[in-house]
Amino acid sequence: MSVNTDVIETLRERGFVSQLSDPELEKKLASESMIIYAGFDPTAVSLHIGNLLQIMLLAQFQRHGHKPIALVGGATAMIGDPSGKSEERNLLDETTIQTNLQGIKAQLQKYLDFSDDLTNQAILVNNYDWIGPFSFIEFLRDVGKYFRVGEMMGKESVRKRLNSDAGMSFTEFSYQLLQGYDFLHLYREYNCQIQCGGDDQWGNITAGIELTRKLAGQPVYGLTSPLLTTANGQKFGKTEKGTIWLDDQLTSPYEFYQYFVRVDDRDVIALLKRFTFLPIEQIAELEAEVTNAPEKRTAQKVLAEEVTRLVHGEQKLQLALNASQVLFGKEISGLNDADLSSIFADVPSKSIERNRLEAGLELLDALCESELCKSRGDAKKLIKSGGVYVNNKRIDVIDTILKPDALASETILVLRSGKKNYCLLKFH
Repeated sequence: MSVNTDVIETLRERGFVSQLSDPELEKKLASESMIIYAGFDPTAVSLHIGNLLQIMLLAQFQRHGHKPIALVGGATAMIGDPSGKSEERNLLDETTIQTNLQGIKAQLQKYLDFSDDLTNQAILVNNYDWIGPFSFIEFLRDVGKYFRVGEMMGKESVRKRLNSDAGMSFTEFSYQLLQGYDFLHLYREYNCQIQCGGDDQWGNITAGIELTRKLAGQPVYGLTSPLLTTANGQKFGKTEKGTIWLDDQLTSPYEFYQYFVRVDDRDVIALLKRFTFLPIEQIAELEAEVTNAPEKRTAQKVLAEEVTRLVHGEQKLQLALNASQVLFGKEISGLNDADLSSIFADVPSKSIERNRLEAGLELLDALCESELCKSRGDAKKLIKSGGVYVNNKRIDVIDTILKPDALASETILVLRSGKKNYCLLKFH
């Protein structure tokens, strides 16, 4: 693949560039194919949409002819990066980290091209492979001697923690040595000359630049991106329910889609630039839509579709779109318990023994037990008037018997009275 010389221009217009360690980097990127890496510590079984920013940055580099390395931090996850943290992380055991590693590796392969026939194929590495064999004495002697304590304490991430009530342990203080050595190792093994990360990684990145200069005698470079926050000042990817994960078992495609549909008008264009490959000209047209017809939420819908397709694929995007229409009365099909629980998170529910459904549960009784009707008499009138729906399908037969084939998912049946009164019946 030939080098596309406008990679930095593309990254700048899309909002990826905050700091460059050396303006010389722009000239080099314009004239040669380079290798860039970003690190992802497996502190959870899945990456989240905050990580997606660096994944997309690597993907943009690869699309412009450069070679990306995704580093999964099997070693550094055992220490815990203090950057941007107000207190020390809980240390994870090796078994948990190995489980997390497998999930994250599978996710990264969705966004980067690891095909053998590419000259700029992506590479996946685990820093435990080179940090794990070190003894403590060897690491102090071969790596630690090249770090000055004064410089380490001057890093913003360290300074903030030292001045906080939580303080900083020696374990966390050592993190930048490990990340710095990662950069040196990748330079030696792959001629990797660029490390990227969020602005909170600047101290770790510059530590690696200095170590490589001292031990390899060669210049390497750093690039950071602005940390994403919403217009309301909230950390991007966080909701009242928690983190928005890339794993559909942790965040359903419906929830994922809805997160992006709901983003503020002030945030949507910046997210379209970073999290999609849509042409800038098309994003400019969507920006005009936000100004001229904000009530249509056209930009949000495009963003939600593009990112959900990228992360979960076309099939799960269609399920998310179908799920989004369920609340507007679309007949329910193809959804599971997790989907329905997400869609109807604020709807009352009732638990009923499964054997009652298997024996045959009268619709009249179901309406009463769901409290959608006060009595069987009220239920009969409601059915006659056409106001009763099972899984959003109208039921007009008074003596309807509900059996397991009436379930909308594994255990849930959705009852509706009128246009908006719902109750989930959960059969266990």
